[in-house]
Amino acid sequence: MSEVGSKVSTLRKWLVAGILVWAPLAITYWVINAVIGFMDKTILLLPPSYRPEAVFGFNIPGVGAVLAIIVVLLTGALVANFLGRKLIAMGESVLERIPLVRSVYSAVKQVIETFVSQDSRSFRKVVMVEYPRKNCWSLAFLAGDPVGEVQDKTAQKVITVFVPTAPNPTSGFVIMVPEDEIIALDMSVEEGFRMVISLGVVTPKSQAAKPVPAAPELEKPPSSG
Repeated sequence: MSEVGSKVSTLRKWLVAGILVWAPLAITYWVINAVIGFMDKTILLLPPSYRPEAVFGFNIPGVGAVLAIIVVLLTGALVANFLGRKLIAMGESVLERIPLVRSVYSAVKQVIETFVSQDSRSFRKVVMVEYPRKNCWSLAFLAGDPVGEVQDKTAQKVITVFVPTAPNPTSGFVIMVPEDEIIALDMSVEEGFRMVISLGVVTPKSQAAKPVPAAPELEKPPSSG
């Protein structure tokens, strides 16, 4: 290899190494900044005279995010008692009378309750399914057991799984697969999402199978001869 080619190869290695350092930091900063920026809009709930720019003379980033967390905590404390639950139920009854809002609100609430429920199996297991055709395997997340008409119309028990698209796992396909055609994986849900987002480049290390201890040999009885 010529001296110029060697220098180009070295520069390429440095460039890749630099990208591997800065790209995750930049993306992490962008995501956190976007989330905090969205939560920071909660400051608009305060009257203009109580906002930081009016009290201190300048804007303080993050105050809205802190306010959003406080509002969520206070709402949770309110819902935890009987009176709070009655107030929430009254509010939901009003929303259920509005056609379009009723459909969106009930669907979103059911999905969120499924995700945060401690007893739910939803998205707590990574599996593999043959999709979109035989001998073509896709990574999927266990979504739960179908009930009602979906299960009654099938001859065998099926499991609902979510097959995400890459690199955006927030979209995908919900499919029902026979339980005996699902292969459970040992990787965590976080590792599964990481694999999808990285387009399969980042894969978790396979866990080495533990050796099965050999069965102890039985002593042979002494021959009578």
